[in-house]
Amino acid sequence: MAWVYLLIAGLFEIVWAYFMKQSEGFTRLWPSLFTLGFMAVSFALLSLAMKSLPMGTAYVIWTGIGAVGAFVVGVVLLGESLTVMRVVAALLVVAGLVIFRLAPGGSSH
Repeated sequence: MAWVYLLIAGLFEIVWAYFMKQSEGFTRLWPSLFTLGFMAVSFALLSLAMKSLPMGTAYVIWTGIGAVGAFVVGVVLLGESLTVMRVVAALLVVAGLVIFRLAPGGSSH
């Protein structure tokens, strides 16, 4: 169940990052509130995942999901540039996440 919590926490991280961008530096009320709400849920789920997953593994996977997801959302929804170098960088992050997950000690205490 910890991996499910971690996956959902990572997805919520993508959502709060999107709303943080929309908040324009926390100057817009609703996007700011959505940011804080999704952030709280993301942290709570990360905390639950860390009950049985190693901290380093959980944190790296969580931030990796958020980073790659925010990159995709930025390109698809916000019109951010899609270049070969940026795609390669995102793929390297994904490769790192897979390696981290498969590494000895990456699944439990």
